[in-house]
Amino acid sequence: MAIKRVGLIKGCLPEELKKVLVSVASEWGDVVDDLNALQVIPLKGAMTNQVYQISWPTRDGDFSRNVLVRVYGEGVEVFFNRDDEIQTFECMSKHGQGPRLLGRFADGRVEEFIHARTLSAADLRDPEISAIIAAKLREFHNLDMPGPKNVVLWDRMRNWLSAAKTLCSIKDTKEFGLDTLEEEISMLEKELSRDYQEIGFCHNDLQYGNIMMDEETRSITLIDYEYASYNPVAYDLANHFCEMVANYHSETPHVLDYSNYPGLEERQRFVRIYLSSAGYQPSDADVDELVDKSEKYTLANHLFWGLWGIISGYVNKIDFDYVEYARQRFQQYWLRKPALLGSSGIYL
Repeated sequence: MAIKRVGLIKGCLPEELKKVLVSVASEWGDVVDDLNALQVIPLKGAMTNQVYQISWPTRDGDFSRNVLVRVYGEGVEVFFNRDDEIQTFECMSKHGQGPRLLGRFADGRVEEFIHARTLSAADLRDPEISAIIAAKLREFHNLDMPGPKNVVLWDRMRNWLSAAKTLCSIKDTKEFGLDTLEEEISMLEKELSRDYQEIGFCHNDLQYGNIMMDEETRSITLIDYEYASYNPVAYDLANHFCEMVANYHSETPHVLDYSNYPGLEERQRFVRIYLSSAGYQPSDADVDELVDKSEKYTLANHLFWGLWGIISGYVNKIDFDYVEYARQRFQQYWLRKPALLGSSGIYL
């Protein structure tokens, strides 16, 4: 459909989407009976889908009703199963953890619009906001979600590696060393799984754009569960720390500034609050152990999003330099691996 290429434009909404919006409007009962009155507002920062705020004026003109429309990105079915993602979305809603699903159409869905502020890159470094995120992440990890509670990380990376090899040119395959990554993934799985791993329901994509805050109550909502699955909680912490180097709303949204990676004290503070929110006071040893595990899992995170970037560069048309993003993630993997695991892949 054309909307995948050019996005939604006022007056050119797909018929399927119009039907969903009319159905939602009938439940409201107070909006104007004119689809041409809709205001379509693109929301920036999404890198898998195109996201829009649809604003529909009410008859009395005092305010507008809002929904969020998510148009699925092209080729993203390689990353996750959309039916599973919808099931997760609906289950999260029942848990009171996110927006309600209002309707679906062939290339996307309509969601409840959350009246809260999407966080910025700078917000992740605010100690007060970071503490709220840490407690919310612990709550998220403790959710009891349907289905198997097996670690998904390693098989997902192997599937993505296979997809990347199929899509990539010979030049890219060689540049990114794709033929060596199966061995790297197996080594990481073996080394990082040696000790006890706490498994929880992980978001796996906790960047600032997927966190919303109600300014009045200071409550946090985590959104966008496309990559969510059961995984080691240390991996999800690693992912969040890695996302602190990104600013997807800058002039160069693909550029990662690793000078902004959180220092040891900041990571310890986050982990201590994360553990404390479970109802007990962690020891310094507890904090240090989880900080250490999460730091090692940054290696898996670099490979994970590096593969995502390579594949996205071939299948996704969103204006984002996916390949350069992937290049930076792989560079960090090879740069950090000796310090974290040793050159031979042995724990240090």
